[in-house]
Amino acid sequence: MLNFTDVTEFILLGLTSRKELQVLFFIIFLVVYIVTMVGNIGMMILIKISPQLSSPMYFFLSHLSFVDVWFSSNVTPKMLENLLSKTKTISYAGCLVQCFFFIALVHVEIFILAVMAFDRYMAIGKALLYGSKMSRVVCIRLISFPYIYGFLTSLAATLWTYGLYFCGKTEINHFYYADPPLIKMACAGTFVKEYTMIILAGINFTYSLSVVIISYLFILIAILRMRSAEGRRKAFSTCGSHLTAVGIFYGTLIFMYLRRPTEESVEQGKMVAVFYTTVIPMLNPMIYSLRNKDVKEAMEKVISRKFLTK
Repeated sequence: MLNFTDVTEFILLGLTSRKELQVLFFIIFLVVYIVTMVGNIGMMILIKISPQLSSPMYFFLSHLSFVDVWFSSNVTPKMLENLLSKTKTISYAGCLVQCFFFIALVHVEIFILAVMAFDRYMAIGKALLYGSKMSRVVCIRLISFPYIYGFLTSLAATLWTYGLYFCGKTEINHFYYADPPLIKMACAGTFVKEYTMIILAGINFTYSLSVVIISYLFILIAILRMRSAEGRRKAFSTCGSHLTAVGIFYGTLIFMYLRRPTEESVEQGKMVAVFYTTVIPMLNPMIYSLRNKDVKEAMEKVISRKFLTK
């Protein structure tokens, strides 16, 4: 048996072995990756230069876009390379780096979504105190927690990979390093890795999702108490984008990581992983821009200032 530290490289089996589909997937995911980069970096720049997007909500949204840029960049370039490569390998060091950043960024994103839900509660439920309670210092402290906790959790989860043993087989049935197919491939030492993955995912998803659900319960109560129909409409509008992003992201991750790895779950998870590693980072800027009046107005002002005034 080979210990994980004895392995020099892994073979990523990818999405398909059919050559014609590999070329098609390369074109599709290259376009998706470019759109993702342009959308998220554009969102960060727009928030930075637009005075009307200076509220805490957009501060947190800029960090969500920042995480989405790195989340997609951690997986997509290697996937694109392997789609056109004959070897389709990932080095041992590359595997650990991808593992570390993937787990870290997933945890950072779920807790940023939780912080954004809390921010919406403060803005709607505690509107008179919002400016004083959600000061710049408070926002920095709130956004620091997901980064610190996410990277510490990832460090521990990545170190547990050293307990895995492989019986000469180093083919990962996935297009990036992922825990479920790696656990399924290993022939010994999987107990700690498998159950810590499920327990960590369960605790962190449950805790962060609880913050989201509780925040929105209080938001709903606050909205129902509003006398103005226009106020209710505006409140629902500002929450709709965030709820859409939360539903898509949590749904796919729960489907992927809260099940024991089997041949069937690994194959299903590979299809789901395409969605949350490439499609969701692309969709987030669209969700928040198309459904948000302030973002659309800021975009129109920037475009008119840069192009129409010349």
